[in-house]
Amino acid sequence: MAASTSAVSVAVPAAVVPVLTTDGDFSDLREIKKQLLLIAGLTRERGLLHSSKWSAELAFSLPALPLAELQPPPPITEEDAQDMDAYTLAKAYFDVKEYDRAAHFLHGCNSKKAYFLYMYSRYLSGEKKKDDETVDSLGPLEKGQVKNEALRELRVELSKKHQARELDGFGLYLYGVVLRKLDLIKEAIDVFVEATHILPLHWGAWLELCNLITDKEMLKFLSLPDTWMKDFFWEALQKYQNLIDVGFSKSSYIVSQIAVAYHNIRGDLSIFNELRKQDPYRIENMEPFSNLFMLGMKSELSYLAHNLCEIDKYRVETCCVIGNYYSLRSQHEKAALYFQRALKLNPRYLGAWTLMGHEYMEMKNTSAAIQAYRHAIEVNKRDYRAWYGLGQTYEILKMPFYCLYYYRRAHQLRPNDSRMLVALGECYEKLNQLVEAKKCYWRAYAVGDVEKMALVKLAKLHEQLTESEQAAQCYIKYIQDIYSCGEIVEHLEESTAFRYLAQYYFKCKLWDEASTCAQKCCAFNDTREEGKALLRQILQLRNQGETSTTETPAPFFLPASLSANNTPTRRVSPLNLSSVTP
Repeated sequence: MAASTSAVSVAVPAAVVPVLTTDGDFSDLREIKKQLLLIAGLTRERGLLHSSKWSAELAFSLPALPLAELQPPPPITEEDAQDMDAYTLAKAYFDVKEYDRAAHFLHGCNSKKAYFLYMYSRYLSGEKKKDDETVDSLGPLEKGQVKNEALRELRVELSKKHQARELDGFGLYLYGVVLRKLDLIKEAIDVFVEATHILPLHWGAWLELCNLITDKEMLKFLSLPDTWMKDFFWEALQKYQNLIDVGFSKSSYIVSQIAVAYHNIRGDLSIFNELRKQDPYRIENMEPFSNLFMLGMKSELSYLAHNLCEIDKYRVETCCVIGNYYSLRSQHEKAALYFQRALKLNPRYLGAWTLMGHEYMEMKNTSAAIQAYRHAIEVNKRDYRAWYGLGQTYEILKMPFYCLYYYRRAHQLRPNDSRMLVALGECYEKLNQLVEAKKCYWRAYAVGDVEKMALVKLAKLHEQLTESEQAAQCYIKYIQDIYSCGEIVEHLEESTAFRYLAQYYFKCKLWDEASTCAQKCCAFNDTREEGKALLRQILQLRNQGETSTTETPAPFFLPASLSANNTPTRRVSPLNLSSVTP
């Protein structure tokens, strides 16, 4: 975790920093600001720059303290004094990223601060060498499994210190990171939880736990300390809104997290725009902001890309925004190039791996796409986009069992995302597991079908199984939905729905309904001739004296805008799709 890219925080001995132990108690904002300022300084001393920035930004959002209330720096111990010369020199080397040199001069130091910087320098040296090798092999098809060779040695040394209870919060954090890097997830979680108890203000431990906890059930079994910091750990929209209400309204970090939450829920641009006004030179979180512009807002995305280039063209987020811009213009080779540049700056940047996978998919380079998505999962196993991308890739390769596995993983991470459910349904359908496919399509509709395709797919499945009643009900509901929401966009399956309903009501001798649907068929090129033919048949049968049947085969009520001459159509009972409800 390079010093310039790691979002880390630190632990401070409990005796040095006063700790709030009441759950979510924000009554004393002055005390919280004191703690944040102290943490910012201590993290800066240990080279944890992003941790220091996080604390400083949060402290800045609170009212300023008078001189009399500012806390002095923590006292220097005898061990600190003995190691001061070595620490000062090593910190200078550390700041210019000469990690091996820093570790050399810190070897043999006994103070907690110097020991942490010694171990952290060794860790970052291994990460830097790993990154250099990864960059050298960053071609689309040659993603080697490069490892940090220092991890095993660090684990042995830190384990001995941990067993002897000689690790402070800093050391526990680093030990947890090493365990996580070695894929010892359970042990890493235990160590991070221990770090939060030693110092609840240790944001790095909370952040690492966020990435390691995969579901709510796992969270229930964790014994976490009761502290106001827990509200930052519960990354829910309501929690962040509460933090704004209690006094952190000026925190750009919290505003950005709310913006990302709204982006994930409904693609809301307003909070991102407010964040840009409040902190115009902020680059963090601009990559998800640019994803919203991918809906067709070329000019807005172009402006954002140029603006970020003026601020810092060599930031990872800037490269990703430019990549999104080229992707929107269908220049996929250039887009992939910029995502590769982002990964050269930070090989562990999740968004770049996922976005590069998307571009390789557009270029029909499935092998490279699979490698990119797999790297994204290595960075964060909870990235549903990477799992979904792998499912799509194996779907193209016509490997349905692999496809099903990856779509299931994506669905577990986003259980209420209709796109995952529709993809699962299609996969089950290809595997001839039609009952499961029905459940997926119905569930996709129930949770809010963003692409408005679940009902059509369910209807076609019923049609395939000769379940004409259920198919008609699904097509009716589909038509009602797309017209009741006032959408003007032409739906590709609209003609399919009207054609089936026209034929269905014709078979049931419901001439009025069949005629209405046949007339709608005439508005579409692919069904116009069928619609005209059906209208002629209906007219012929009516002239012969055929009467409409009195049975009600399927509930049907077309919106007034669809009825012939705006005449009211027959109102009937609501739809009944319980037969396919999981």
